Amino acid sequence: MHESTSGRTWIGDLGLDRLTQAQTIEAVDALIRRERGGYVVTPNVDHLVLATRHEALRRAHARAALSLADGQPLVWMSRLLRAPVPEKVSGSDLLDPLMAYAARANRGVFFFGSTPDTLAIARERFEQSHPALRIVGQDTSFWRADDETPAEESRVVRAIRESGAEIVVLALSCPRQEQWMERHADAIAPAVAFGLGASLDFAGGVVRRAPRWMSRAGLEWLYRLAQEPRRMAYRYLVRDMQALPIFARALWNARIASRPVPRPTTTATVQESSTC
Repeated sequence: MHESTSGRTWIGDLGLDRLTQAQTIEAVDALIRRERGGYVVTPNVDHLVLATRHEALRRAHARAALSLADGQPLVWMSRLLRAPVPEKVSGSDLLDPLMAYAARANRGVFFFGSTPDTLAIARERFEQSHPALRIVGQDTSFWRADDETPAEESRVVRAIRESGAEIVVLALSCPRQEQWMERHADAIAPAVAFGLGASLDFAGGVVRRAPRWMSRAGLEWLYRLAQEPRRMAYRYLVRDMQALPIFARALWNARIASRPVPRPTTTATVQESSTC
């Protein structure tokens, strides 16, 4: 994969490209026009924690063409580290501008993941908002991280290539979507893949998004917790609290000890463990 030239801010094992949403679309256009392909990850606080224990997730993030801050807390962290990310570019915020770009530039779009009902609603909304949009294919089949099928023999890869898609939107759980992209990105190039997690659920109305003021205030997690307390309680109230010592170490290294941030080492695979 080809790393962004914008420079990355490193927090723990994850790097964040210093890009605005508009610059992200420009970078994606450049990847497609130059036929380089690649994939885009949208790490949040949960990814930051999971990456400390899952080498495959670290590898997938490190090899991404673009890595965007999906959450206001990461933006605040970057500012304290004196290597600020200009703004939050979450997957759910990026999806509609990405569809607008695809319609404007005549880029074929392929959806992978979610459910048939959710995709049907999301497609209808996007096609109404962007009449020139070409959705050239979709697949809602399940993919397991331990699937050893070679990329060239993958049915989904074959469908993407035959569709002529230049943008592939994945709506799988984390870290499945990151592992799929890292494993198959070369096979679907020059298409650019996006791991956007629950973004299609938001677009399809399955899950309601937090009000904009809550998102700006870094409280989107609280809104989701109130919606799905049983599913989200452990993630937000237990696991994600482990981000605090990760950030404390990064802050110590960057501002007190003046140590360079170590880059992640990557050798292993990982089973599905979270929902994005």
